[in-house]
Amino acid sequence: MSGYSAIIMAGGDGTRLRSLTRVLAGDERPKQFCRILGGETLLAQTRRRALMLVTPEQLLTVVTRHHERFYASALARMPAHKTVVQPENRGTAPAVLYALMRLDAITPADPVVVLPSDHYVSDDAAFMARVEGALDAVRARTELIVLLGIAPDRPEIEYGWIEPGELILGGWPWPVYRVRRFWEKPALPLARRLEETGCLWNSFAIVAQPSTLVGAIRRAVPELHDAFELIRMRLGTPREDDAAHFVYRRLASTDLSRQVFQAMPAGLAVLPVSGVGWDDLGDPARVRATQARLGRELTPA
Repeated sequence: MSGYSAIIMAGGDGTRLRSLTRVLAGDERPKQFCRILGGETLLAQTRRRALMLVTPEQLLTVVTRHHERFYASALARMPAHKTVVQPENRGTAPAVLYALMRLDAITPADPVVVLPSDHYVSDDAAFMARVEGALDAVRARTELIVLLGIAPDRPEIEYGWIEPGELILGGWPWPVYRVRRFWEKPALPLARRLEETGCLWNSFAIVAQPSTLVGAIRRAVPELHDAFELIRMRLGTPREDDAAHFVYRRLASTDLSRQVFQAMPAGLAVLPVSGVGWDDLGDPARVRATQARLGRELTPA
């Protein structure tokens, strides 16, 4: 396989879906550790998807310590340094930054894909082919941070939307465009207009050179980047856990999309993904709608 790396984001608490996952699993586990669609957990499905492009040695998974009873068996065969354990959940930006620091310490600085662990994808091969196209684009244009934008099938008001701008790379199997603007959870009339004008859902699947992504975080939230210096100095040592606890206790929650990407749209690109069914399974009604479209029933524990 290639020298690409992948980071799976599995540290969220999934509080909006807790009423449903409690019925499914019989406990308080977050959605990524539940069998919501089929016989595999969402995390297992995401890992299988990622391993279509990277080897297990190139795959990192970000989790949160108090979920250990839910992820321990799933990640038991992974080397310890391939699991990035956050002391607490402080949002997506710290999770990505911690994983990127670990990645920098153990693997060459090749492009990386960041994948959320709570999404439905109808065709893994087709989706990962677009991811591979974005990875190729980032190898050619190392300054780019490429987001995967999903061609919508409805005027969804609970998603973030991306408005594509001018074409950057057109001689590729999958064209890449500048990000002109983000639209976050628009009202229905605006969502209809965005759908009609070719805007895309933000899947939060991210492809970039690790150094480019770290640089974006450093420019947008320098205090977060500076706080992580203590962890970086102790990576791979017996003192890493203590350093992480010290840093995380003092961190504010920081959202990568809102507080980093939306602060720097000029540095972002989007690769449209069409012909692939996709949903963010963050809401009970959306999960039930996805289940209905797939002809599946939720099975309580």
